[in-house]
Amino acid sequence: MIRHLVLFKLNEGVERDDPRVVEGVAAFRALGDLIPDLRFWECDWNITDRPIAYDFAINSAVDDADALQRYLEHPAHQAGVALWREFATWVIADYPF
Repeated sequence: MIRHLVLFKLNEGVERDDPRVVEGVAAFRALGDLIPDLRFWECDWNITDRPIAYDFAINSAVDDADALQRYLEHPAHQAGVALWREFATWVIADYPF
């Protein structure tokens, strides 16, 4: 199995209630039900306010590298990424477990 972690940081001046953000969150929340290769899916807002904290997180898992690639290329994932590009930056980590 491969864990796929993503941490998002909203761009300066962008708030959680911005309509673009609301749409982006809805798009990512739906992925767990839309992409068959996802074995585990959760995402939500960070609850800490530390200066080094990111704002939103995705924690997911797939069976293998091929499944990860299919997830990354899936049209629903690509659509969500396109939305988030408008208002956030992110970091990722993919590792076997």
